[in-house]
Amino acid sequence: MSLDLGWGPSQLALELVGIASPSGEERELADSLHAAFDPLPHLEVLRDGNTLVVRTQLGRPERVVVAGHLDTVPAGGVVGAGIGGGILWGRGAVDMKGGLAAMAHVAARLTRPKRDVTWVFYDNEEVARDLNGLRRVIGAHPDWVAGEFAVLGEPTSGRIEGGCNGSVRVVATLRGKAAHSARAWLGVNAIHGAAPLLDRLASYQPGSVEVDGLEYRESLNAVGISGGIAGNVIPDCCTVTINYRFAPNQTVDDAVTHLTEILPPVELEVVDRAPGARPGLDAKPARVFAEVVARHGLGEPVAKVGWTDVAQFAELGIPAVNCGPGDPGLAHADNEHCPTEQIDTFAQILQEWLT
Repeated sequence: MSLDLGWGPSQLALELVGIASPSGEERELADSLHAAFDPLPHLEVLRDGNTLVVRTQLGRPERVVVAGHLDTVPAGGVVGAGIGGGILWGRGAVDMKGGLAAMAHVAARLTRPKRDVTWVFYDNEEVARDLNGLRRVIGAHPDWVAGEFAVLGEPTSGRIEGGCNGSVRVVATLRGKAAHSARAWLGVNAIHGAAPLLDRLASYQPGSVEVDGLEYRESLNAVGISGGIAGNVIPDCCTVTINYRFAPNQTVDDAVTHLTEILPPVELEVVDRAPGARPGLDAKPARVFAEVVARHGLGEPVAKVGWTDVAQFAELGIPAVNCGPGDPGLAHADNEHCPTEQIDTFAQILQEWLT
């Protein structure tokens, strides 16, 4: 379909929500945005798969990046899209087509920003990390996303959420000895052997860690358990999957070391790792961005709960924050909806910051 980037941010958001784009099926949305940006003389349009990078080339002394993902989770029970009573409804209204619409609206109309701007619209954020379009572009074309500071338009109800926690997932393996369950004394029950580990996880009190002025709350939990091969066999193996969300003052290796120190002696295998990102508010364009957000009455920055792609920018040495319209508690929900005022305000914030 044809998109008119001259529409107001909320109307444009409605049009974007109307283009279904579950992960892996972003082509129609990417094509529509590509066709809308291509005629604009002030923007260079680059493309890798279904990821678009749209940027100014004005030779400004600073370059900033504003990024957002095109994909949504599957529609599930969410049908259609609409606006009524100042509310945008539909899959992606929160996560994160409201933010995308504000980005696209400002990118199209802002021909002479005082900072050069790179706008990134990427695919496959909601699925496995190895499919992530931002990660793919960073690997293949790191110069496309270079800059002094980045804003990721994830839903935050419009306030700044700095950095993000890191995440590590490990599998603990408990060994036993198989036997017939009628003669259990001849075996060693590996599931029972997991009890000290589960007790330690249940009793662990995660801390809150201050990093560069923001407080990050950690968590440590068993998120899966498996063992046993039949109803009449003493299990000789049990695995417990553990997820540790840690403050960004630690590296992934620090986090794994911490796990080995606090858990009972057990065989551990790291199966997933994602570094965190520090708040990212020290750079000059970050401070200016925070001032603009505060002028709109959206409060002081807080720490991000969970992991986001700001960590990918941090790995490139680019400080980054999360900021976008929509209540993150409504992301992926069947009643996903976003106040249109938040979408319009986010566009105003971007406009003011860049001019």
